Amino acid sequence: MTSKISHGILHEVTDDIQKALTANEQLLAKWNSLTPIQRNEWICWVTIVKKAETRAEHIERMIEELKEGKRKPCCWPGCPHRRPKAKKWFKKLDK
Repeated sequence: MTSKISHGILHEVTDDIQKALTANEQLLAKWNSLTPIQRNEWICWVTIVKKAETRAEHIERMIEELKEGKRKPCCWPGCPHRRPKAKKWFKKLDK
């Protein structure tokens, strides 16, 4: 099993995301088949939340949706770090 994991265009894969993705070879292959922008959207969607519980829920949902073949988070305005117009949807940005 290969554990090489591809990152996004602005965001690096965090330890908790990497642990979830590398636990399943097929899931990791799906992740690595995403474009850098798609990976960036998933990483930002997981990491932008404030609570640890919400982050864990996002990781779980990301895994399920990747298994279903989805390539980006549903109902997400986009990474505000990459798309300035998306910033209006976020009250405070720490990064």
